[in-house]
Amino acid sequence: MALQNIGASNRDDAFYRYKMPKMITKIEGRGNGIKTNVVNMVEIAKALARPASYTTKYFGCELGAQSKFDEKTGTSHVNGAHDTSKLAGLLENFIKKYVQCYGCGNPETEIIITKTQMLTLKCAACGFVSDVDMRDKLTTFILKNPPEQKKSAKEKKAMRRADKEQLKEGEAADEEQKKLKKEAAKKKGTSGSKASSKKKSTGSDEDHSPTRSQGDEIDQAAEDEDDDIQWQTDTSLEAAKKRIQEQLSAVTADMVMLSTTEEKKKSPPKSPEREKKSETKSHENGADNTHGKLVDEIKQSLKTGPNANQLKTFLGTLSGTPQEVMDALLEALFEGAGKGFSKEVAKKKNYLAVATQVAEGSQMVLLHGLESFTAKANPDATKEVALVLKSLYDADVLEEEFIMKWYQQGLSGKTKTSQIWKNIQPFIEWLQSAESETEEE
Repeated sequence: MALQNIGASNRDDAFYRYKMPKMITKIEGRGNGIKTNVVNMVEIAKALARPASYTTKYFGCELGAQSKFDEKTGTSHVNGAHDTSKLAGLLENFIKKYVQCYGCGNPETEIIITKTQMLTLKCAACGFVSDVDMRDKLTTFILKNPPEQKKSAKEKKAMRRADKEQLKEGEAADEEQKKLKKEAAKKKGTSGSKASSKKKSTGSDEDHSPTRSQGDEIDQAAEDEDDDIQWQTDTSLEAAKKRIQEQLSAVTADMVMLSTTEEKKKSPPKSPEREKKSETKSHENGADNTHGKLVDEIKQSLKTGPNANQLKTFLGTLSGTPQEVMDALLEALFEGAGKGFSKEVAKKKNYLAVATQVAEGSQMVLLHGLESFTAKANPDATKEVALVLKSLYDADVLEEEFIMKWYQQGLSGKTKTSQIWKNIQPFIEWLQSAESETEEE
C-alpha cells in the first residue's frame, strides 16, 4: 500500500516519519442510490489516531451529504459521486483542524473534552494545548461520541513489562518440562543397565576371580625400570673442564649483576612529579590500546550478524569493566556519527537492548557511555541526544527512573556545564509532565 506524509506542508520531506496510506475510493450504485466508498478509511484513521467515524462524518458535514460508517464491516460511505482528489483535500483540512498540533505541527495529539464541553488538542511531543474552533459542525458529533482516552506512558510500560514476565514464565516452564523428560530418560537407562548387570552376574566363577588393576601393573613396571638405572658421575678430563667452565660463567654472571646494581644506586632518584607523569602516560597508552582492541573485537563479531543470545554471551566474555565494554560497543556501532545520530540509534537499538541485559545496572552504564561518546563525537551528535533517549525509552531499552537518576547526577557532578544537559532538558520536562499527569489521573 502506497504511503504519504501526514500533512500537506510535509509532503516533500523524505525523512518525515509520520505517514498514512493514500486514499482509495470506489463509486457504487446508480441514480439516486449512488455512493462513494472510501475503501481504506480504517487504515487512514489508524494512522491519524482518530476514529474512522470522525473522518466519515466530516466528509458528510463539508459536502452537505449523508455519510455513514459501519463499525462491524468497517465500510465508509458518503452519498453522491465524489472524486478522490476532492475527498483527499477535505481530509487535509480535517488533519489541520483535528490532528496536527497548532504549536509544533506534529500529529501526536489527543482530543480532550474539558469540563465546559470544549475541545482541545494536547500534543505529546511539545505539550502545547490547542483550542479547537467549536463553530465547526463536527464538534457536536465528537461531544456526543467522545474518543477513548489513551493510556498513559506508565500504563503502557506496565503492560509491556507484564508481557515480558509472561514470556519469561513460559520459557521457565518449558525448561522444567525438558528437565523432567531428561530425568525420565536417565531412569530408563539406569534400569536397563541394572538388568544387563544381573545377566553378567550369572556367568562362570572365573569372571569373579580377583585381578590386578591396570594402574597397579603400570606402577610395577615403572619401579622395575628405576631398579635397572645405574647412577654414576663422569670423571673424564673433558667432563671436568666443562664443570669448571660452568662454575666460572656463574661467577661472572654474579659480577655483572653486582655492577648493574651499583650503577642504579649511583644514578640520581627521579622526582615524584616525573614519576607521576610517566605513570599517567603509561596508563593512558594502556587504556587506549585496550579500548582499541575491544572496538576491533566487537566490530569483527558484528560482521557475522550475531543473534541476541550470541551477542550477549560474547559481550560477557570480553575482558574489561562493563563501562569499558559499553564504550567500545558504542564506538563500534556509531563511529563517525554526526547528523542523523538518532536515526542510527533507532536502527541498531536491538544491540543496545542486548547490552543492557548483560548485568545489573547496565542501563546506567549505557547512559554514561552515551555521555562520554557524545562528548568525543561530532557536535551534531550531541544535539540529537534527546531524540536518542526518546527512541530508547519508547523501545523499553531505558527506563524512566534510570534516566532521571543519571540526569540528576550529571547536574550535581563535575560535568554540569556540559552541553548535553541543556539539550536533553526538554525531554526530561516531558517525562516529568507525563508522570504528574498519571498521578493526577
